[in-house]
Amino acid sequence: MLGEPRLLICLYGPELLHIDLKFITMSDLERHVERPLVLWSRDKGAVEEILDRADIRWPNMDPDWFKARAWIWLHYGAAKALRGELLEAISMLVFFRDQVLGPMLHRRAERQQRGVRRVEAYGLGKTGQLAATVSRHDFRSVKTGLVAAINLYLELRADEPPRSEVKGMPEALFDFLGYEAGNAARV
Repeated sequence: MLGEPRLLICLYGPELLHIDLKFITMSDLERHVERPLVLWSRDKGAVEEILDRADIRWPNMDPDWFKARAWIWLHYGAAKALRGELLEAISMLVFFRDQVLGPMLHRRAERQQRGVRRVEAYGLGKTGQLAATVSRHDFRSVKTGLVAAINLYLELRADEPPRSEVKGMPEALFDFLGYEAGNAARV
């Protein structure tokens, strides 16, 4: 399901409890995004020794990583919406929130870039700008969500700008959507 063959996702109950179990070998211990909790090992001392030397670092993305993808993904969503493929456009907005907007909100708060994970708990979406990117199955709603995503991306990008900008953006994307920046009535 998650593309990780070593992961066993378990649901216990009757009071439901979700547990992820990851089965790895000693050679898998040298790099992690978080320090794992070792529940069982044939040689726990050796495991702890490797973990003490391991490169444990969350894979935060830099501004150029976001820039290289943002306009392409937003254009994809806009093209799908304009063709009437609203579910596909809505799916792209979900993806964009998880891959770009959520991580950039976490970056702003100096947290690990974890998609939209716990944005409410940390107060990262308190302005409502992220919620404005959530769309219903309606062209006007999807277009409004896309415009909100563009505007929030631009605001978050200003926190830590990429080394260069994509020429003509966001104007070309606003034109593609038939939206005049600064004119909310046209959404």
